[in-house]
Amino acid sequence: MRNMFAVVTIFLPLAAMSQSPVEYDIAFDNAVHHEARITVTWRDLGAEPLQMRMSRSSPGRYAIHEFGKNVYNVWVVNGEGDRLEATRPDPYQWNVEGHDGTVSVTYTLYADRAGGTYSGIDLTHAHLNMPATFMWARGFDKHPIIVTFTPANDDWKVATQLAPTDDPYVFTAPNLQYFLDSPTELSNFSMRTWEVGSGEATQTIRLAVHHDGTEEDVDTYLEMAQKVVAAQTEVFGELPQFDYGTYTFIADYLPYVSGDGMEHRNSTILASTQSFVDTKFSQLGTLSHEFVHAWNVERIRPTGLEPFNFEEANMSDSLWFAEGFTSYYGELAIRRAGESGVSDFRESMAYWVNTVSNSPGRSFASPPGMSIQAPFVDAASAIDPTNFSNTFISYYTYGAAVGLALDLAIRERFDGLSLDSLMQQMWTSHGKTEVPYTVDDIRQALVDVTANERFANDFFARYINGSELPDYASLLGNAGFELRLANKGKATAGPVSLEFDGKDAIISGNTIIGSPLYDAGLDRGDQIIAIDRLRIRNQGKWNNALGRYEPGDTATIRFIQRGVERSSEITFDESPVLEIVEDDASDAQLAFREAWLGPDSD
Repeated sequence: MRNMFAVVTIFLPLAAMSQSPVEYDIAFDNAVHHEARITVTWRDLGAEPLQMRMSRSSPGRYAIHEFGKNVYNVWVVNGEGDRLEATRPDPYQWNVEGHDGTVSVTYTLYADRAGGTYSGIDLTHAHLNMPATFMWARGFDKHPIIVTFTPANDDWKVATQLAPTDDPYVFTAPNLQYFLDSPTELSNFSMRTWEVGSGEATQTIRLAVHHDGTEEDVDTYLEMAQKVVAAQTEVFGELPQFDYGTYTFIADYLPYVSGDGMEHRNSTILASTQSFVDTKFSQLGTLSHEFVHAWNVERIRPTGLEPFNFEEANMSDSLWFAEGFTSYYGELAIRRAGESGVSDFRESMAYWVNTVSNSPGRSFASPPGMSIQAPFVDAASAIDPTNFSNTFISYYTYGAAVGLALDLAIRERFDGLSLDSLMQQMWTSHGKTEVPYTVDDIRQALVDVTANERFANDFFARYINGSELPDYASLLGNAGFELRLANKGKATAGPVSLEFDGKDAIISGNTIIGSPLYDAGLDRGDQIIAIDRLRIRNQGKWNNALGRYEPGDTATIRFIQRGVERSSEITFDESPVLEIVEDDASDAQLAFREAWLGPDSD
């Protein structure tokens, strides 16, 4: 254990020195039962009551998560150590009156979900998402913060974007927003570092991996991460200037964590239940996505997320760009880095195009319209069923599909330009300046890049503010790819998942608007008995039944719906599933493809 009486040098901004720091202390004496004991001290309060809060939302998340539910054993004292009573006007707040200008609150936190949103504590590590862990007080947003960690084990180290001191367990933050945006891992992790930039612009990137694999695994992952970081830096033309000169990947790849990825200003959380060997290092996909956010979201920031509101859901109509374009570049950077093949990228594109082309959701909302629904879907928890399979397309997927179309359209129309050019323009006008943007600012950036207002206005009107489908077949054809039906001539009843309870075939999700099953009157929870004379008792019989028909054929389908046996006529469609294949490409098409995706390594 460290020397609790060591003299600690605290590095805080000069502007913050005039305000008393908020002091946090956290210990893990009962880590075996997933508990931490936390003390927070505020000084120089004046005479006003202190309003202490637990956050209801977290940076990188858009829904409400109610972190106060895991706080208990709350004990409040004044500067003399005398007990103070705290009232609780709502589930998230504790009010303290009659103090002497100093208030210390000590409480127990239960935490057993290590990932991007919540905290997880046990004898192997303390994985802390700050809004899920620490109380804060209204009116102290600009006060500097000092946090002291008392580890549960002597071999625990600290990985965080917080500013270090000369004590390895004491860190600082310039204000509350930065503190709550600074996830922290305490464990016996493996650390790798490398330098990026040169001269005075040299910065350090750190990779902290808590896992049960080998050191050789970490070295392999390091090499892959370095290539992806370099590929992304080429997109934007330069790296961001990281606070304190460092950026930290905090990775937990263990069977008892919760798979997730979450971006922060100078760090990211990466979590997976599988090892490097189990996934063949596919964790690189999340790492790539989250590092794009170092530019796109953390600095190129939509107006709806600035400043982040820890008391409410956070809504933005720009998530198709903030998350969707990030998804596009996350996959593209891995391809350009040579860590995936062109065939891998074709599969990603096929997923994006299939989802947007075949979802009825486009008739309900545009990409901005999907974005503002994030508080309902972004790990939000509710027990009542929704019709999202019909009415919603993820802004991640929709945005990636739009990004693909825009990239190819720019490359087709404007020599020497691409979506990279637009991202560089957004970086210059909104990232480096950190001036939040609107959807119309993205349109204006496209005007500035292409010097063609008609092109920019038309693309936004049709595919972003509108819900038209881009001509992906033509756009992909420029790179020698063919977009075609994957199951041409095969009949389908529509996308459906069947659960077989004994010999009963139960529809487990909503049927899709316009599909044969939907038009025949079937929906979630219905039991399919038979198609014509063939009884449906397992997945094989369902597949065999469909194989007997051709698109346009009709049959009688029998089913039980809410306890009533019914029958209906079903007319089969041709399967609309699309695939992207390599065509016999010309030299010009191959040159287009290589300029876009990099040399083929398949």
